[in-house]
Amino acid sequence: MSSTAIPEERQQTVRVDGLRLSVTEWGPAGGTPIVMLHGLRSYAQTFASLAAALQPGWRVIALDQRGRGHSDWDPQQRYDTLTYVADLEGVVAALGLQRFHLLGHSMGGANAIVAAARHPGQVQSLVVEDMGPGASASSAGAERIQRELAGTPQRFADWAAARAFWRSIRPGVTEEAIDSRVRHSLREEPATGAVVWRHDQQGIAQARRRIAPLDLWPAMLAITCPVLLVRGAQSDFLSEATADAVAQRCPHVRHIAIDGAGHYVHDDQPEAFQAAVRAFLQEQQP
Repeated sequence: MSSTAIPEERQQTVRVDGLRLSVTEWGPAGGTPIVMLHGLRSYAQTFASLAAALQPGWRVIALDQRGRGHSDWDPQQRYDTLTYVADLEGVVAALGLQRFHLLGHSMGGANAIVAAARHPGQVQSLVVEDMGPGASASSAGAERIQRELAGTPQRFADWAAARAFWRSIRPGVTEEAIDSRVRHSLREEPATGAVVWRHDQQGIAQARRRIAPLDLWPAMLAITCPVLLVRGAQSDFLSEATADAVAQRCPHVRHIAIDGAGHYVHDDQPEAFQAAVRAFLQEQQP
């Protein structure tokens, strides 16, 4: 567990496509910007420890993607890669970012890959955490996530029950990671006292069944900036064979695997993940 103090966070709301999207920042406002995109049922603050590890000097910008955290839910359940990328483009424009680095985990990694391919003049470097072509469509991890979505309760009687649920489906992550999930992915319903999800659990589950994952190979092959592909060595989502294929076909991609980590690398092995990201980003600085 990292002992680095978390810097004070700043929050603002950006309106994109009729929705209010919540943006959290850490670090100096004049620092080098890096935008971070979370996974399927996650939230901006999942990157708080990484933001601390990148100080001093980095302006870390994390987005609650639509339907998650403090961002609005989409009444039309448009939870798909191209819509997320359009949201990112709107946030980048609203913040006035001319050039920035980009990082994404899982679903956020898919969004980051497509965004980096579409905006080679803006994205200076890319970190992809445990995501690659085909992983969302045909992997044991993708099947596990579908089962989790189908079996997730909509509400819990109390905070202890909610915490026990998170621990049951994330047995390998640190206590700090479970604390973060309980704090940021759930809320108490005032009328009933029940603990319910902040994210659009039902809408996300329905969209995941309805919308086929985007083929990431065209975007991956089109990226021209330096890329660090971080795989959990024990991941059930991104296979070693797929990560090797990406590194072989894309000369700008560097692939590393972190021992003792599964799909949730930044939670399973936070210090190793932080060190790898920090070293890579330092190489990209002039």
